[in-house]
Amino acid sequence: MKYSKTLLMLIAGIITVTAILSGCSKKEDSTTAVRIGEVTRSLFYAPQYVAIEKGFFTEEGISIELITTPGGDKTMTSLLSNVIDVALVGSETSIYVTQQGADDQIINFAQLTQTDGTFLVAREKDDNFSWESLRDKTFLGQRKGGMPQMAGEFTLKKHNIDPKNDLELIQNVDFANIAPAFSSGTGEYVQLFEPTASIFEKEGLGHVVASFGVESGLLPYTVFMTKQSYIDKNKDVVQSFTNAVYKAQVWVEEHTAAEIAEVVAPYFDNVDHDIMVSSIERYKQQGSYATDPIVDEQEWNNLLDVMTSAGELSSRTEHSEIVNTIFAQAAIDQ
Repeated sequence: MKYSKTLLMLIAGIITVTAILSGCSKKEDSTTAVRIGEVTRSLFYAPQYVAIEKGFFTEEGISIELITTPGGDKTMTSLLSNVIDVALVGSETSIYVTQQGADDQIINFAQLTQTDGTFLVAREKDDNFSWESLRDKTFLGQRKGGMPQMAGEFTLKKHNIDPKNDLELIQNVDFANIAPAFSSGTGEYVQLFEPTASIFEKEGLGHVVASFGVESGLLPYTVFMTKQSYIDKNKDVVQSFTNAVYKAQVWVEEHTAAEIAEVVAPYFDNVDHDIMVSSIERYKQQGSYATDPIVDEQEWNNLLDVMTSAGELSSRTEHSEIVNTIFAQAAIDQ
């Protein structure tokens, strides 16, 4: 049987389109969904949003569902109960869970930030600030047992200020209400994250006088972590996830605060562009954004020292117990 040239061309076209659609379908089928629970929405986590917005996760075959799970306890509960696959939270939470005897170990596999992200904000401008200025003053600090509070107390002790006896330390205010409490008149000093610190400066409500990130040193402050059982079943996914994180870290390191702000802006509709830029610039200048995903042992030991100083450790959970650097190292080496 003979077919017309037109019919043959039509058949060839259908075959081509079918092949293309089949290829697209195969690509979609190969994409793995990963649910991230972030402990809060913060410019401190800019590299995470860069990884999503610049398509680095997509390049690695991962589709991200980002969920904000306010507070370390809620984030860890979500991870343990399989509501999320990966948690972005302070690494101290993995230590607490380990010391409570978790059946399924929580493993830190990719670091995002490497310093504390809070700043000391004074109600009055002080061009000659010294830590002695806090003595006998009221300091509105962060929640007890959390890394901001522990880094804060560690810094005070470093400067010979006893947080229990040398000042009035307020720790019973919920995270979301700390800034409003200070703006309404509570305390002479407060410990704040960005962009709140920059907003307070712009509105004349306070003045940044010091950085707890600089003072407390390098820490595995905010880390991507998951259950050991998830890693056992999804090694390729965890590797691809870590690859995407590293790509974003390199991008953030190589670009300006203004360029980063432009990328992450969709996550911060209520923050002015200039505030975003100044906040990100502060974090870049003090090296808060980790330049690679490795949770190294020296930083981990510094974390344990900070937690011990705060009286939050019954014993030291060593780096080798709940840290896996294999995926981070492979991401760098590829």
